[in-house]
Formats: sequence, C-alpha cells, structure tokens
Amino acid sequence: MTQTTELLTPRARTAWRIVQFAVWLVGTAIVLALLIRPAIGIHAFWNVLIPVAPALLVFAPGLWRNICPLASTALLARHMDRSARNRVSSEWQGRLLLIGVIALFALVPLRHVVFDTSGPATAIVLLALGAVAIVMGSRFEWKSGWCSGVCPVHPVERLYGTAPAISPPNAHCTSCERCVQPCPDSTPALTPLSTKNGMPRRIAGLLMVGAFPGFIWGWFQVPDYAPGVGWSHLGNAYAYPLAASAVTLAAFLLLTTRMNGAWLTRAFATAAVACYYWFRLPMLFGYGPIPGDGMLVDLTGTLGAWFPVACRLTTTALFAWWLLLRAPVRRSWSQRPAFSS
Repeated sequence: MTQTTELLTPRARTAWRIVQFAVWLVGTAIVLALLIRPAIGIHAFWNVLIPVAPALLVFAPGLWRNICPLASTALLARHMDRSARNRVSSEWQGRLLLIGVIALFALVPLRHVVFDTSGPATAIVLLALGAVAIVMGSRFEWKSGWCSGVCPVHPVERLYGTAPAISPPNAHCTSCERCVQPCPDSTPALTPLSTKNGMPRRIAGLLMVGAFPGFIWGWFQVPDYAPGVGWSHLGNAYAYPLAASAVTLAAFLLLTTRMNGAWLTRAFATAAVACYYWFRLPMLFGYGPIPGDGMLVDLTGTLGAWFPVACRLTTTALFAWWLLLRAPVRRSWSQRPAFSS
C-alpha cells in the first residue's frame, strides 16, 4: 500500500479550487460555443483540447484528474456533503469500467458521422456525460462512480498513464475512503490489466491494451463526412476501427503467450499513443490527407514537406523512449491523502 501523505494546506487547496473553477469555466465556455458559435466551439474542442489530451494523460494524468471539468462537476456533491456516499462493490467496479470502455468505442467513431462537424451534437453529448457524472457523483463515494468508474476517458488514463512525470497532491479527495480497490490515483504503475478479478475487468483490460492501437489506426482511415450525409456512412465509420481492433487484439493475445506481459502492455500503449500523433499532429497544421480536415492552422505554405516526417519521427521516438525503453518509474498519478479514521 502506498504511503499516506499529509492533506493539502488550506492555502494550497484554495489554489487548486481556483484552478479547477477556471478550467470548469473554460469547459462551460466551450460547450456554450458549440451551441451558439459551432465553428469556434468545434475548433476549440476537437482541434485544441482533444489533441493535447493523450500527451497530458501520458505525462501528467494526475494533473488532468485534478482539473478535469467533468470530474469537478461529478465531485461537487461530495465536496458539498450532498453525496449519498454509497460503496461500489468490486464486481460493480469492473462492470462500470467495462461500460466506460464500451462507451469509448461506441462514441469515438461517431465523430466522423456527426460530432466533428456539428457543434450542437457535440454539446449534447458533453451535457449528457455531465448529467451522468452528476448522478454518479451524488450517489457514490468520491471518484468511484465517475472518475474511476464509468468515465470513458478513465480506461485511456489507465493505458497511457503508467509512467507519469509528476505526482501532484490529490486535489479532490480530502481523505482516502478506500472507495476503489486498487485506487487508480495512488497505485504506482497501474495498467488496464493490473486488476483481473472478474470477467468485466478482464474484458475491459484486454480491449484497452490489445484492441485500442488498432482502433486508433482504423479511426484515422475514415474521413469526416459532410453534414447531413454522415449517417449513411455509419457502417464504414465503425467497420475500419473495429476490424483493425480485432487484428491488434488477436496479435496481443498471441504475443502474451511468448512475451513479458508488463513490457507488452507498455508496447501496445506506446503503439496507441504514437499512432494517434502520427496521424493527428500533421493534420493539425494542414498536412492531412483531406485538405482542412481536423486542421488547427494551415502551415503548409510556411513549413516544408519535411515537417510531417519530422514530427512523426519525433513523437514516435519520444513515446517509445518514455513508455517503453527507459527504466520503469513506479510513480502514482497523484499522492494519496491521509486515510480517514
């Protein structure tokens, strides 16, 4: 069990609350922009916030979990002592985790169909996730219902966050109630396959480690369809990522019989995040296969043809070194607060 730490000082906790509120306001502004100024909202959410997220989950998942707007929304009831504080059984912890994985695999292909081109549709999904977060936070203890339960981003945190660069204090949990076992925030080197008790946990872990690299590759083989016609391409939007997922999952299952499981898990995590930036980073600057698709700013007239090659090699080498080649670092996402008496 990890060593307990002292609670944050009142001044430090106030500083965290200010930062959490500021980030929550930014998230709220993005949702409003998605509804009122869809072009600005889509640009801010899909081309600014989301491309930063995978790298943040690799290097500082604890920081993200401290300031995530949906986490702040979910935990508001607990901070106000309005949560029922129900315990989630070990069996249901696995089920919630699997539900989060299924939600991730179900929602992401819909970006090509509707979300990447419709601000209101994206806003509706974010508001729906916010409503689920509120319900889970008001019923269950601390992060067990949403942040470490049904949140679709949590499985990605487990996959990418095996070697964080920093371990900040836990800015939400004022005391440890042992609401999730093992606690993802304070367990070093946690992976999707760290806990295998129960079939839902095993399925969720295998999908995230084995299938997710193929899922990402397949997702980038599908274009964003024009507004109004995406639903007619729904099968195509799911076929590529799911078919590629099956291939990498089969490869993972085969390799587990011959290779070290911990190293293999890190290798597949590396493949997933490196694959994401292999495609996404050039697209952000106008070098995508479809002009304007997923572009943040067009730099094709400023940078040469060398740029896509350089950024792909750089990001792939960085993630391979950080997650796979360097000596493993046993550091938790954040520091555990003092246990409750």
